[in-house]
Amino acid sequence: MSAAEGYARMRARQRHPLFAGFASMYDFALDDFQVRACHELEDGRGVLVAAPTGSGKTLVGEFAVHLALETGRKAFYTTPIKALSNQKFHDLVERYGPEQVGLLTGDNTINGEAPVVVMTTEVLRNMLYARSRTLDGLAYVVMDEVHYLADRDRGAVWEEVIIHLPESVALVSLSATVSNAEEFGEWLETVRGETTTVVEERRPVPLFQHVMVGRRLFDLFAEEHDGRHDPAREEKVNPQLLRVARDDWASSRVRDRRSPKDRRGRNGRGGRGGGPRQVGNGRRVWIPSRAEVVERLDRASLLPAIVFIFSRVGCDAAVQQCLDANLRLTTPEERDEIYAFVEETCADLPEEDLQALGYHEFLDGLTRGVAAHHAGMLPRFKECVEELFLRGLCRVVFATETLALGINMPARSVVIEKLSKWNGETHADITPGEYTQLTGRAGRRGIDVEGHGVVLWQPGLDPGSVAGLASTRTYPLRSSFRPSYNMAVNLVRQFGRDTARDLLEQSFAQFQADKAVVGLATQLRKSDEALAGYAEAAACDRGDFMEYAALRRRLSDVEARAATARKQDRRREAEESLERLRPGDVIEVPAGKFSGLAVVIDPGTRLRGDGSDGPRPYVLTLDRHARRLNLTDFPTPVAPLLRMKVPRSFSGRDPQARRDLASTLRQRTRDLPPPRRATSGAAGATKAGGEVEEVRARLRSHPCHDCPDREDHARWSERWYKLDRDAQTLRRRIEQRTHTIALRYDRICEVLGRLDYLAERDGQTVVTGKGNRLARIYAELDLVAAEAIEQGLWDDLDAPGLAAVLSSLVFEARRPDDNAPRIPSDPAVREALAATTRLWGELEELQREHKVEFARQPDLGFAHAAHRWASGDDLDDVLDATGLAAGDFVRWIKQLLDLAGQIADAAGPSPLRETARTCVALLRRGVVAYSSVAGTSPDAV
Repeated sequence: MSAAEGYARMRARQRHPLFAGFASMYDFALDDFQVRACHELEDGRGVLVAAPTGSGKTLVGEFAVHLALETGRKAFYTTPIKALSNQKFHDLVERYGPEQVGLLTGDNTINGEAPVVVMTTEVLRNMLYARSRTLDGLAYVVMDEVHYLADRDRGAVWEEVIIHLPESVALVSLSATVSNAEEFGEWLETVRGETTTVVEERRPVPLFQHVMVGRRLFDLFAEEHDGRHDPAREEKVNPQLLRVARDDWASSRVRDRRSPKDRRGRNGRGGRGGGPRQVGNGRRVWIPSRAEVVERLDRASLLPAIVFIFSRVGCDAAVQQCLDANLRLTTPEERDEIYAFVEETCADLPEEDLQALGYHEFLDGLTRGVAAHHAGMLPRFKECVEELFLRGLCRVVFATETLALGINMPARSVVIEKLSKWNGETHADITPGEYTQLTGRAGRRGIDVEGHGVVLWQPGLDPGSVAGLASTRTYPLRSSFRPSYNMAVNLVRQFGRDTARDLLEQSFAQFQADKAVVGLATQLRKSDEALAGYAEAAACDRGDFMEYAALRRRLSDVEARAATARKQDRRREAEESLERLRPGDVIEVPAGKFSGLAVVIDPGTRLRGDGSDGPRPYVLTLDRHARRLNLTDFPTPVAPLLRMKVPRSFSGRDPQARRDLASTLRQRTRDLPPPRRATSGAAGATKAGGEVEEVRARLRSHPCHDCPDREDHARWSERWYKLDRDAQTLRRRIEQRTHTIALRYDRICEVLGRLDYLAERDGQTVVTGKGNRLARIYAELDLVAAEAIEQGLWDDLDAPGLAAVLSSLVFEARRPDDNAPRIPSDPAVREALAATTRLWGELEELQREHKVEFARQPDLGFAHAAHRWASGDDLDDVLDATGLAAGDFVRWIKQLLDLAGQIADAAGPSPLRETARTCVALLRRGVVAYSSVAGTSPDAV
């Protein structure tokens, strides 16, 4: 180190002594972005750190914890998911000791009054609304994975916390790389005061991109590409990979033209492994099995790896395929270590539940170094996978994309099996942001010198598209903030209605809307300037030409209305004339393919009930066509010319019957004079016609009418009117965007007022007793729950019945099921479920009236499982009866537990409160009761 560098470091220590002490705890030099962010934090400013996954941005959050402890104050570390909270809790306990660190996740309460508390963001939001004393002395709040505020279902919680935290609290926001980090930072500074935005796009471990085609691993880019983004660099795709794609496409074209007998391929092989096989539309490429993919990665020293398969069933199947292939990635010593760890971690799970949970198969896979990781797994099993992967003992994890959301599980390589996934409605291509989030797990800092992202070849894969995913860096952060009923009553209770409205206008959603309005307003200003120019160009020395132009436009409109009125009157008269037809009437069909003389077989008036537009007479023409006509064939009314007899036995399908009746029709009409068409005496048209004459008279008398340059002026006026229409559209868009959040809040308050949750007293909006109960319910269907309590819909239920009914407010099926849900046979439960659904329908109507988007309908799909579990049934029986995965079952029961606790709080001193508390006690048993924090007993929960 030079003398100058030594002096600079000494000065830095003097300016930031607390950071110097913190940095000395690490045996590696911190990155520049970490140093800068920590310095800003020690200087008293909030920070937003946007950096790639695995870059070490959580170190800045840990420095906030260090600052709090060194200065005798508090720090909260918030995360979006409980699993990440548990992981961070362990990390901080290991560093600072169990006395200094607490955990609050809803599932667990451990040392909640410690100076450092890890919690989910929802817990902090609830604290703020309840004005919890735990907030006393709070100096720092770390919001890890703050980009979650874009989440459609839960994102609003982040903005609520950011807006409502006391001004004295410094906010540390940690985000994945987003393209509008500066915009987000600008908003944070608006609502939180001094905030520095620190953006880091460089990955600490370079990432190299590949495509695996058969046994070969091709580089995606022609030149070395380490994952760093350089806008000036043109990303060129590896020409070898382009050749593979071209040959694969050409092969499919050739195969299409071969005879069907050759479609199996020349060598006839196509099973698992062993050689080329036909895939897709005749292509012959090597598609390795999942076990072969793992073996190839192992030979290339690319393990440990995470293989992303966007299907829970696919993840479990991949593990089984590896077991069937007798794949072993661990040594005997490692297998013993894995076995001992899993047995110890799961020792408190009931023995009778292990079989239902698939424990032995899970353990067999882990001891071989292979595991799945998805939301359908038991949380304890997922924790085993995460810990063993971090230790390097689990070598391959087959995971859904949920693993990429926050959990600290870096790998040497990441494999993406397919570039599309089911989004709940359809199979859609993954976005560049999702691709970066997934491959961001590749490259372990301090272990790997480089990370590797691998895409598996699939028929029809476009290497250019993959390159686009890998090189795009435009992932804007968009707010999903929307006021809810619970939020509204809490805000009114704390701040009053008007102040709360102002607070909501500080949301990031409104900030983004207002910025968009700036661009629209600029367009509108330019339009207004152009309108003034057009009006000037249309000026006439004989009079006000814009006034004359308005008369011309009015005349066009009136004439169009008159024409429409005539058409409507004719249609109405034609329809009435068809209503009067009877079988045997001979008419002149005025238009259409079958125009001319015809006899009516069936008037068709009875067909109106099938949704048809008017009568549809069934006729026989002179040309022996039997057809059913409609109103388009009758632009003018018709009247019977004469009547003739139609045999009752007549069938339009019988050619001879058609010939006979047509012959009779020809004879009867031979001497008829040309028909007199009915005319339309349209009252509406007459009225419109009078207005036409009036406007024409005013037009002819206008001084500009005789101007020799009239048509030249008219062209400019037409341009003015066309641009004015566009300008009016811009004005409407601006009006719709301005105050959008506050407008929704106002509408929600109107609904709450109608239902007596809010009331006007002495000119002020106040929260009623009903409103105070609603303030304790944070579920999506909060208003349904509150109204059900008020109306006593659940008062007669026992605890299992209440569990069944409450489940309909939290459960949401992953995919729609056309089958009727299975619900408990208890009549009281069935009636309560029906009453709750009816209540939702009534509230939906009220919300429609006030233009509030209504919440989803209660889902009865979990009622049977909840009822059986609360009734004491075994886990094995419940899972078999419902077909749910263990992880899904536990997750929904825990959400049900949360709601049941809220109902107990909201119900007040009543039998319902006791039922809800009993419900909580009955639900919290077995696998549900055991803490998801390893090493913590159920008694601590």
